[in-house]
Amino acid sequence: MTLYDEARGVAFDASGRRLDQIRLSGISATGYHGVFEHERRDGQTFVADVVVHLDTRRAAAGDDLEHTLHYGELAEQVAAVLAGDPVDLIETVAERIAATVLAHGIVQAVDVAVHKPQAPIQVPFGDVVVAIHRDRSKLPAAEPYVARAATGASSRPVPNPTATFPITADSPSTGSPAVGPVLPGPGPLPPSGPMTVGPAPSGVLAGGLAGEPAGEPAGGPTGGPVGGAVGAPRGGFGGPDVESPATGVAAGTEVAAWNAPPPPAPLGTGPDADDDVVEGEVLTDALDTPPTSPVDVVLAIGANIGAAQDTLRQAVSDLAGTPGVEVVDVSPLARTAPVGGPEQPDFLNAVVLARTTLSPRDLLRATQAVEQAHGRERHEHWGPRTLDVDIVVYGTVLATSDDLELPHPRAHERAFVLQPWAQVDPDAFLPGLGGGPVAALAATAPDRDGVRWLALDWLTAAVPAANPAPPAAPDQAEPGAVPPAPAP
Repeated sequence: MTLYDEARGVAFDASGRRLDQIRLSGISATGYHGVFEHERRDGQTFVADVVVHLDTRRAAAGDDLEHTLHYGELAEQVAAVLAGDPVDLIETVAERIAATVLAHGIVQAVDVAVHKPQAPIQVPFGDVVVAIHRDRSKLPAAEPYVARAATGASSRPVPNPTATFPITADSPSTGSPAVGPVLPGPGPLPPSGPMTVGPAPSGVLAGGLAGEPAGEPAGGPTGGPVGGAVGAPRGGFGGPDVESPATGVAAGTEVAAWNAPPPPAPLGTGPDADDDVVEGEVLTDALDTPPTSPVDVVLAIGANIGAAQDTLRQAVSDLAGTPGVEVVDVSPLARTAPVGGPEQPDFLNAVVLARTTLSPRDLLRATQAVEQAHGRERHEHWGPRTLDVDIVVYGTVLATSDDLELPHPRAHERAFVLQPWAQVDPDAFLPGLGGGPVAALAATAPDRDGVRWLALDWLTAAVPAANPAPPAAPDQAEPGAVPPAPAP
């Protein structure tokens, strides 16, 4: 937890030590934020001051940029937010900047001040400033900025027949930053596609890590992709996709960008029907790009139907046999109480540390294949799971898309993932918003009391079946088990 002395503008780490600062002052860009039509039409200058609180000692000791913040890149990101998607309030702009800064795992806290010196105020004034402080205990109320893929598109405003204000070709008017190429063609810009940052369209079912309920609307308490730490296709693995209300296309479907205007008549109906050919291209993004070298990943596995231990043991073997995946270590097995949903057996959960040369999305497909090989199913809404294999972390990648979110947005508060992970890697660190040292997160996770025990040798020895019985007394603990991490 970060402590903050507001009077002095100084932040302290959990041990009470003052954090270092990197300050960026006077970053400016033309933006189109405001509630008035002329603000959206003409734009004006916005200015941001950013103070980043972090520990710079490791970077200084090794003279290594990797262990500190690249303030040049950060300045470009802040300017991109200022010039990005128009919003009514500069409070929203400030939250977006704070979220962008905190998306860097090394950052502990941030101060953001957004200036609007040309605000439409009818009395003499010097400046309008919205200043906020955000840290990992008080997270920003916005998503971080994500850079768009290079498309050669201009960043100047382009007309949109359906909008009453200019938008930029780099920032389609979707209400949130986006990545991916702009779709060409006449008419209004389409939805931003597989890399839109922000909550999923309402009405799309979502789920979570094995051990927590599935089926809440995305963006709610258990928002996120169906079935896991990282997005399964909407509607669940092994089941029919749910049609996205934003696009009318089944989620998970490859999207094509037409390179020519739509024909005046349906294909195959005109006099030259045989010549009607529409060329298209499949859009991809960074999550489809394989890494240049093996990447460390963390996978969470869980089950509570049938012979759950045998299922998880075989899932580990299947993962180890997946081309492009090398299993490095496997955590103790945790028996955990279900989080939400109907009354059901306890879950067995474990964490697998691995390295992969697969792209994030190819790794997702591989985990889905393992699930389906074991007959993954849910018998009822928020009910038991045959098998979940979820990507919790993929290197240091921070990404949000319709089918994949990295790291998992709720991993930082799920003891049934954090406690086994901390056992197998005591120095592990969860990147992203809400992240931090895994052992510390495990000790404060809301569901930490639901972890009944951890079995050390579960891959080679049988453990008691998962069931809703209360935990054994300390002098009657199951063989091969260790107690859960103590509460603080």
